[in-house]
Amino acid sequence: MNKIRIGIVRESKIPPDKRVPLLPDQCIEVLHKYSGLSIIIQPSDIRCIANNEYAILDIKLDEDLSTCDILLGIKEVPAHLLIPEKTYLFFSHTIKKQPHNKHLLQTALEKKITLIDYECLTESSGKRVIAFGRFAGIVGAYNGILNYGKKFNLFDLKRAYQCFDYADIRRELEKVKLPPVKIILTGGGRVGTGAVEVLEAAGIKKVLPDDFIHQKFEVPVYTQLNSRDYHQRKDNSAWNNDEFHAHPELYESTFKRFLPVTDILIAGAYWDPAAPMLFTKDDMLHDFNIKVIADITCDIGGSIPSTIKPSTIYDPCYDYNPLTSGLEAPFSGEQNITVMAIDNLPGEIPRDASRDFGEQLIQYVLPHLLGSDPHGIIERGTICRNGFLMPDYKYLQDYVD
Repeated sequence: MNKIRIGIVRESKIPPDKRVPLLPDQCIEVLHKYSGLSIIIQPSDIRCIANNEYAILDIKLDEDLSTCDILLGIKEVPAHLLIPEKTYLFFSHTIKKQPHNKHLLQTALEKKITLIDYECLTESSGKRVIAFGRFAGIVGAYNGILNYGKKFNLFDLKRAYQCFDYADIRRELEKVKLPPVKIILTGGGRVGTGAVEVLEAAGIKKVLPDDFIHQKFEVPVYTQLNSRDYHQRKDNSAWNNDEFHAHPELYESTFKRFLPVTDILIAGAYWDPAAPMLFTKDDMLHDFNIKVIADITCDIGGSIPSTIKPSTIYDPCYDYNPLTSGLEAPFSGEQNITVMAIDNLPGEIPRDASRDFGEQLIQYVLPHLLGSDPHGIIERGTICRNGFLMPDYKYLQDYVD
């Protein structure tokens, strides 16, 4: 292969994120695998990996990444730091026309940057090839249990970011003693897998959705809902899974039937802006039993009306008052719903999350990025190139205009 330089950027978004695309030993693995490749690390005092952990392995550190061809990050790179005519890979959070990142995409176009979004790297079936989903599910479910315990003074757990690693989180879960609460988890995939790991580690029993609604239990239970469990076609015709994902606007939510019996909601299902909300603000005023919401999706103005703003690792939750539709201090009112909506959940256990992400990057992305791309994985994930939106992302034209 031709000489290619990869740079790993310092995470500069505020609030800071400690994750990194490749750990030091993974960098060495990549260098051995691809001859002619070099890797440069932009120094960081925030990263979960100290600078000297790279330096000790003779991986170059340099503030200046302008000589690099490909730049890898995690969160959005601030627009003013984008280097013209480079190839960037990071989570851009632009594909849903997020207002706060419009300037980022406009700048990428102006600077003729090739922007590849990890979220858009998929197989032809649409399945994502790289994600932090499992660790988002792990931390999101953990925070949901932690916040319920704190709200009702049941137990005191360390925050996830205070734990050394995932094994430490699992040791904390041994302290959990819940009354016979009912917990809903929406979604499957990586996020659902991670959340289930935590619920099972906390000794919470899984039950079927219908039993969840109609039966009483003497132990804490959870049910995991797929899309068909809380949606139906507006004309009451048969469920069609492919149609729902292609045309969610043809469906309506039936989630309301779960509201009177649910104590904790862990929201992990991907939400399409064309899909119905799980429930409405008005629904929250009548027969609404949910006390804690762990919104892993963190879609502002999305499927959950009480998710009004993102929270942060160090300011993790807020209370939503359904009577006023306003926000209040966490755990401050009996009628309030406590909401956790951290938008970088895997950042609470950055070393474990980074290692898992790096393994996926090496296995599923770099072979296509640094070699041929016969299955179009890189092409599908490329939002813009040479100042133009790619065909699959032309729908963003009005957004950037």
